[in-house]
Amino acid sequence: MAAKKITVSVISDLTTDQRVIRICSTLQNMGFNVSVIARSFKDSLPLDNYPFEATRIKCFFRKGVMQYVEFNCKLLLKLLFCKTDYLLANDLDVLIPNYVVEKMRCKFLFYDTHEYFTGVPELRNSPLKRKIWKAIENYIFPKLKVVYTINDSVRNKYFEEYGNQIGVVRNVPITKKVNPLILPAKWENKIILLLQGAGINEGRGGLKLVEAMKFLPDNYLLLFIGSGTQWNIIKDKRIEWQLGSKVEMLDKLPPSELQKYTAIAHIGFSLDSFEDLNCLYNLPNKIFDYMHAGVPIIATAIPEVKKILDQYKCGISIESNDANTISETVKTMMENKDAHEMYKINCAKAAKELCWENESKKLETIYNSYL
Repeated sequence: MAAKKITVSVISDLTTDQRVIRICSTLQNMGFNVSVIARSFKDSLPLDNYPFEATRIKCFFRKGVMQYVEFNCKLLLKLLFCKTDYLLANDLDVLIPNYVVEKMRCKFLFYDTHEYFTGVPELRNSPLKRKIWKAIENYIFPKLKVVYTINDSVRNKYFEEYGNQIGVVRNVPITKKVNPLILPAKWENKIILLLQGAGINEGRGGLKLVEAMKFLPDNYLLLFIGSGTQWNIIKDKRIEWQLGSKVEMLDKLPPSELQKYTAIAHIGFSLDSFEDLNCLYNLPNKIFDYMHAGVPIIATAIPEVKKILDQYKCGISIESNDANTISETVKTMMENKDAHEMYKINCAKAAKELCWENESKKLETIYNSYL
């Protein structure tokens, strides 16, 4: 009997979307025939060699309403004519064409919601846009039969609003040995602070972290790796505040390369704000990436992150992401060498539990009956 085919949609370019890559690889290994449709631009990284099929839709618009209109229209045409048994939509920004095709072609739709989408900071000052997205979600979400998300907070919020039974599959890495990057000469003898991620956007604390470098000695180096809506603003502030020698910025890297950089950091940061629901309910995969690299963490005390740090004692949670709080916490961590070493040891212990080898069993439970 031929394997059941799942067609997966995601608006990212896939190459740095570790959640989608892990989930699709697991589904393929389970016995599904997985095909991913993602998005690409001229500057997108090339696709890697995945155990599943992957294609991308070339797009022109990358901002505003038109980026969603363009991708969703092109995605709808793809989905209408592809051979598939199931559909898997990743997030609200690809849900409409998947829902339309589910109804038109009588295909079963799975939904993986990576965040509390209508609570993102970008919609806070755009009430009309938020109202439109919320109307779409209000119409479709209650009708979805299989939904899973990234953590308990997001699950509880959606259950409160819609009453769906929702699974939880966290963004934890696959256990692997990584050889750290050979340090460039100019980074030697530096204390390396790291903020990584493809979503360095408003509400993620990037600007506050740059500002904190004003209050740290010259032997501290802040490294950004990734992309996001705040990327160019951070670049400009780095120059305006004359921090060019203390702040380095690298564009997003393939996961295999990023892991080498993560492993050289002394502290990894996750600085989501408390003001926006999506940030408040977040559990960033960078938290687990730092753990697996043995890198102690400083993070804002949003509920899901604080719960992890309190349980595993692998870093410090802070109640404010203002620049002074960040800089003083960095000094506290680095000046206490015994505590810093303890955090590293605890990261290694936590990584043995918080790994994809364990978490993937939850995904298998969700999909097993559909094989």
